[in-house]
Amino acid sequence: MTDQPMEEMTLVRATIKGDQQAFQRLVELYQGPIYNMAYRMLHNAHDAEDAAQEIFLRMYTKIETYDQSRKFSTWIFSVASNYCIDRIRRRRPLVPLDDMAFALPSNEDGPERLALRGELRDTVQRALATLPDHYRLIAVLRYWHDFSYQEIEEITKLSESAVKTRLHRARKMIAQALDKQGGSE
Repeated sequence: MTDQPMEEMTLVRATIKGDQQAFQRLVELYQGPIYNMAYRMLHNAHDAEDAAQEIFLRMYTKIETYDQSRKFSTWIFSVASNYCIDRIRRRRPLVPLDDMAFALPSNEDGPERLALRGELRDTVQRALATLPDHYRLIAVLRYWHDFSYQEIEEITKLSESAVKTRLHRARKMIAQALDKQGGSE
């Protein structure tokens, strides 16, 4: 995402007018965060890629509905979260954990530390996967995308108290799932 809201708004306005290069620049700005959110919600790299493409297609076809008085990131994440939740509902049951691949390369750490971090990420991802969809979405938006409570309210159309309650419950459920995983391994 960008630290230059003016550039972003210029790109949005140009995209609304049909400028393909402006649209491509918006995709470049958001492809990482949108893919990351889709991956965390859908637990599958291939599904996340498909979802990201569909989300950007929806962004392009529905960009006229974007309220320019609000943050663009809030709007695109709202589109993304709604799409991912719809996709989860259509595809029950969830993808087996064995199908998940999760690795973030680092130039600073050696293979041993990377392996430990990978195990920790896998453990947290498994705990996150145990959450009901509406709790998982709130946790992903808050902790992986660092959205404020207000932004989460706008994305999910929930009240502040509902967001805080769901986030609190999500943290408790993740802690319980981590306790169970620790006891069974």
